[in-house]
Amino acid sequence: MMAYKFALDEMNTKINILKDEFNYIHDYNPIEHVKSRLKSPESILKKMYRKGYDFSLQSIKENVKDIAGIRITCSFISDIYELYTMIANQKDIRVVETKDYIKNPKSNGYQSLHLILEIPIFMSDREELTYVEVQIRTIAMDFWASLEHKIYYKYNKEVPTYMLTELKDAAIMAAQLDRKMEELHKEVSKIKQADKEEEKLFLFEKGKFAIPLLETILQKSKN
Repeated sequence: MMAYKFALDEMNTKINILKDEFNYIHDYNPIEHVKSRLKSPESILKKMYRKGYDFSLQSIKENVKDIAGIRITCSFISDIYELYTMIANQKDIRVVETKDYIKNPKSNGYQSLHLILEIPIFMSDREELTYVEVQIRTIAMDFWASLEHKIYYKYNKEVPTYMLTELKDAAIMAAQLDRKMEELHKEVSKIKQADKEEEKLFLFEKGKFAIPLLETILQKSKN
């Protein structure tokens, strides 16, 4: 459990660095929330029993890949895939498994990008490769999934068909909202870029196009 906690700490640090880099490059923060959790020993054993795996530490390590879990909530769908690329490009991270429930939603309407990552944890006497599950979704996807979980929490009976249909309809509406907000985001980005180009052209034509820092350096060198 200590190794998995270290893995979460390592991934949270990487995510914070990538978030700051993304903010620097694109001038906005793509990540709304980051949550991390460790499965309890009881939950791990229940999963091992349910799946029919051998009860041994080695079996747990090989078969339960979501002991350490991180959920990242992004602003837009495009941010999800951009963040995925940035994570996958890390030299010490290996993407073991990818499940894209955004392009291929589950039958109940659930959407999210699931990743199983393998990262090295450096102990005082050894290096341990540890699995971390990362789920990346939009605010709308997270809102739907959270409420769906609350509706079904501790509900052990078969869910009525009409409820399944209504939940799926709600998931479709959430997806439509994501697409609409993505379109608006792109339109605003185009307008902002056009304004920047127009401002640069105006300054250049008026002879006011200058770089203050460069001017200061040149002035000091003359003096």
